[in-house]
Amino acid sequence: MAWSYLWVAIGSAIGGMLRFACSLLIAERIGETFPWGTLAVNISGSLVIGFFYTLTEPGGRFLVGTTARQFVMVGICGGFTTFSTLSLQTLILARDGDWARASTNVMATIALCMLAVWIGHIAAAALNR
Repeated sequence: MAWSYLWVAIGSAIGGMLRFACSLLIAERIGETFPWGTLAVNISGSLVIGFFYTLTEPGGRFLVGTTARQFVMVGICGGFTTFSTLSLQTLILARDGDWARASTNVMATIALCMLAVWIGHIAAAALNR
Protein backbone atom coordinates (compact mmCIF):
# COMPACT_ATOMS: atom_id res chain seq x y z
CA MET A 1 0.00 0.00 0.00
CA ALA A 2 2.80 2.46 0.86
CA TRP A 3 4.46 1.66 -2.49
CA SER A 4 1.29 2.71 -4.29
CA TYR A 5 1.58 6.18 -2.77
CA LEU A 6 5.19 6.41 -3.86
CA TRP A 7 4.34 5.41 -7.44
CA VAL A 8 1.46 7.88 -7.57
CA ALA A 9 3.77 10.61 -6.25
CA ILE A 10 6.43 9.79 -8.86
CA GLY A 11 3.77 9.75 -11.60
CA SER A 12 2.37 13.06 -10.38
CA ALA A 13 5.82 14.63 -10.53
CA ILE A 14 6.29 13.35 -14.08
CA GLY A 15 2.84 14.59 -15.10
CA GLY A 16 3.42 17.98 -13.50
CA MET A 17 6.73 18.45 -15.27
CA LEU A 18 5.17 17.43 -18.59
CA ARG A 19 2.28 19.85 -18.02
CA PHE A 20 4.69 22.69 -17.25
CA ALA A 21 6.80 21.98 -20.34
CA CYS A 22 3.80 21.66 -22.68
CA SER A 23 2.10 24.78 -21.35
CA LEU A 24 5.29 26.83 -21.72
CA LEU A 25 5.93 25.56 -25.23
CA ILE A 26 2.41 26.38 -26.38
CA ALA A 27 2.42 29.79 -24.68
CA GLU A 28 5.72 30.65 -26.37
CA ARG A 29 4.41 29.67 -29.80
CA ILE A 30 0.80 30.88 -29.65
CA GLY A 31 0.75 33.49 -26.90
CA GLU A 32 -0.97 33.90 -23.58
CA THR A 33 -4.11 35.89 -24.42
CA PHE A 34 -6.08 32.65 -24.11
CA PRO A 35 -5.05 29.62 -22.02
CA TRP A 36 -4.28 27.42 -25.04
CA GLY A 37 -1.66 25.45 -23.11
CA THR A 38 -4.16 24.43 -20.45
CA LEU A 39 -6.70 23.49 -23.09
CA ALA A 40 -4.18 21.37 -25.01
CA VAL A 41 -2.98 19.63 -21.86
CA ASN A 42 -6.54 18.82 -20.76
CA ILE A 43 -7.44 17.44 -24.19
CA SER A 44 -4.31 15.31 -24.53
CA GLY A 45 -4.55 14.13 -20.92
CA SER A 46 -8.16 13.08 -21.51
CA LEU A 47 -7.11 11.20 -24.63
CA VAL A 48 -4.35 9.37 -22.77
CA ILE A 49 -6.48 8.42 -19.76
CA GLY A 50 -9.33 7.17 -21.98
CA PHE A 51 -6.90 5.13 -24.08
CA PHE A 52 -4.95 3.68 -21.15
CA TYR A 53 -8.07 2.90 -19.10
CA THR A 54 -9.69 0.97 -21.94
CA LEU A 55 -6.52 -0.79 -23.01
CA THR A 56 -5.77 -2.03 -19.48
CA GLU A 57 -9.24 -2.73 -18.09
CA PRO A 58 -10.33 -6.33 -17.54
CA GLY A 59 -10.83 -7.73 -21.02
CA GLY A 60 -8.40 -5.20 -22.48
CA ARG A 61 -5.41 -6.09 -24.60
CA PHE A 62 -2.91 -5.42 -21.80
CA LEU A 63 -3.55 -6.49 -18.27
CA VAL A 64 -1.51 -4.46 -15.82
CA GLY A 65 -1.60 -4.42 -12.07
CA THR A 66 -3.42 -1.93 -9.92
CA THR A 67 -0.21 -0.09 -9.02
CA ALA A 68 0.69 0.44 -12.69
CA ARG A 69 -2.80 1.76 -13.44
CA GLN A 70 -2.61 4.11 -10.45
CA PHE A 71 0.85 5.28 -11.56
CA VAL A 72 -0.42 6.23 -15.02
CA MET A 73 -4.01 7.33 -14.39
CA VAL A 74 -3.82 8.91 -10.92
CA GLY A 75 -0.16 9.90 -11.01
CA ILE A 76 0.87 10.91 -14.51
CA CYS A 77 -2.56 11.89 -15.87
CA GLY A 78 -3.58 13.50 -12.58
CA GLY A 79 -0.38 15.51 -12.45
CA PHE A 80 -0.62 16.36 -16.15
CA THR A 81 -4.22 17.47 -16.52
CA THR A 82 -5.02 20.85 -15.16
CA PHE A 83 -8.66 21.33 -14.33
CA SER A 84 -7.74 23.32 -11.24
CA THR A 85 -5.73 25.63 -13.47
CA LEU A 86 -8.64 25.72 -15.90
CA SER A 87 -10.90 26.89 -13.11
CA LEU A 88 -8.51 29.59 -11.95
CA GLN A 89 -7.84 30.90 -15.46
CA THR A 90 -11.56 30.97 -16.20
CA LEU A 91 -12.19 32.87 -12.98
CA ILE A 92 -9.53 35.42 -13.94
CA LEU A 93 -11.06 35.87 -17.41
CA ALA A 94 -14.52 36.32 -15.87
CA ARG A 95 -13.24 38.65 -13.16
CA ASP A 96 -11.62 40.77 -15.86
CA GLY A 97 -14.98 40.99 -17.61
CA ASP A 98 -13.99 38.73 -20.51
CA TRP A 99 -17.07 36.54 -20.27
CA ALA A 100 -16.86 35.36 -23.88
CA ARG A 101 -13.39 33.87 -23.37
CA ALA A 102 -14.31 32.52 -19.92
CA SER A 103 -17.33 30.70 -21.36
CA THR A 104 -15.38 29.49 -24.39
CA ASN A 105 -12.63 28.16 -22.12
CA VAL A 106 -15.06 26.02 -20.12
CA MET A 107 -17.21 24.82 -23.01
CA ALA A 108 -14.29 24.07 -25.35
CA THR A 109 -12.39 22.21 -22.64
CA ILE A 110 -15.31 20.03 -21.62
CA ALA A 111 -16.49 19.29 -25.16
CA LEU A 112 -13.01 18.58 -26.55
CA CYS A 113 -11.93 16.52 -23.53
CA MET A 114 -15.06 14.40 -23.77
CA LEU A 115 -14.31 13.89 -27.47
CA ALA A 116 -10.68 13.02 -26.69
CA VAL A 117 -11.55 10.50 -23.97
CA TRP A 118 -14.05 8.89 -26.36
CA ILE A 119 -11.43 8.71 -29.15
CA GLY A 120 -8.94 7.19 -26.70
CA HIS A 121 -11.54 4.64 -25.65
CA ILE A 122 -12.43 3.76 -29.25
CA ALA A 123 -8.76 3.45 -30.26
CA ALA A 124 -7.95 1.14 -27.36
CA ALA A 125 -11.14 -0.88 -27.84
CA ALA A 126 -10.10 -1.47 -31.47
CA LEU A 127 -6.71 -2.74 -30.27
CA ASN A 128 -8.45 -5.00 -27.76
CA ARG A 129 -10.19 -6.92 -30.56
